Amino acid sequence: MSYYSRKELEGQGVALPEGSVCVHRSVPLDALAPGAILHAGVRIEGESTIVGPACELGRLGPVFIKDAAFGHGASVARGSVENATLLDGASLGPDAHVRAGTLLEESASTAHAVGLKQTILFPFAALGSQINFCDALLAGGRSRDDHSEVGSGFIHFNFTPFGKKGDKATPSLFGDVPRGVLLDENRIFLGGAGGVVGPIHVGYGCILAAGSVFRRDYGEDVLVYGESLAPRQVRIDEKRVPGVTKRYRRSLAYMGQLRALHAFYRIVRRPMATDPWTARVLDRALDGLDVGVAERARQLDRLFEGLPEPSDTDRELAATWKTDRTGWMENRPLGDPERLAGVQAILEPGRNHLEWVRSLDEKARTLITSWLEDVARVEG
Repeated sequence: MSYYSRKELEGQGVALPEGSVCVHRSVPLDALAPGAILHAGVRIEGESTIVGPACELGRLGPVFIKDAAFGHGASVARGSVENATLLDGASLGPDAHVRAGTLLEESASTAHAVGLKQTILFPFAALGSQINFCDALLAGGRSRDDHSEVGSGFIHFNFTPFGKKGDKATPSLFGDVPRGVLLDENRIFLGGAGGVVGPIHVGYGCILAAGSVFRRDYGEDVLVYGESLAPRQVRIDEKRVPGVTKRYRRSLAYMGQLRALHAFYRIVRRPMATDPWTARVLDRALDGLDVGVAERARQLDRLFEGLPEPSDTDRELAATWKTDRTGWMENRPLGDPERLAGVQAILEPGRNHLEWVRSLDEKARTLITSWLEDVARVEG
């Protein structure tokens, strides 16, 4: 394999503390920003990799990066990141394992030993240690001091063993996109040493107490002390896959939320970004949201292909999905044209995104939410 020399990297303005750093020539040299810091043990590959200004990789040990994008001041202490995007100030602690479709927005963070895949964390969201939080979106909170949080030892259970193959058509929503992007909703807290069996929906302000596994939806501003199941044995019917309708509808709802976030990036965030590094990273975030929709479609395919003996309802859902699938993959609806034009009229290119969001009046906030709810809406 061919790597850049230390002289070439330092000529680009990248800081290289003592030790071995390997940057493969598949990475465009101009995708490494002056001021980025690469510690010993960092290995970077991939033609779509972007390392923005003041990024710091490998402060606490080896880091592997492939086709990932990092905004201003993003950091990875130790671990691996592939096909993911971290916006300004987002950070991953030691032993991070971050895979495709993951998006950490501004100042979102994890402590040590956290696994993420197809995960979206809105600004300031914080994950503790030893967490597996795949196939989920977490919004809520207003600032670094008022943010949604996942306690240490939490798991989002995202696999069911039923059918021929099992499936992961189990995405969960903690908050939502149309309201979450405005950064004025109550924070969500998911207690440590617990978990959620997807797919579920949890509202803003909800607290799921530590030490329990939750299987139900919960609304807003409630404290849930736990769930219990009576001990029992249930014989497994190999010809029956339970919960197909729920997983199908929840998957479509989640895809609608991804559509809404894609529209928000395409219409609001990307046009307002005049800094070239920010613009490049946001383009990668848009690509990642497309990957997220494709992944949800793939998991629905897997769900329906794995049904041993589908019921009449299952067959109807499978036929509907087969008809609608192309539209989900190819169309990126932008919602009501009048609302869309109204949103575009209030943009302020060049302004810091978080500052702009916080400056919006109630009329503008209502407009953005109603527009995104229209984009996210799933018919039928």
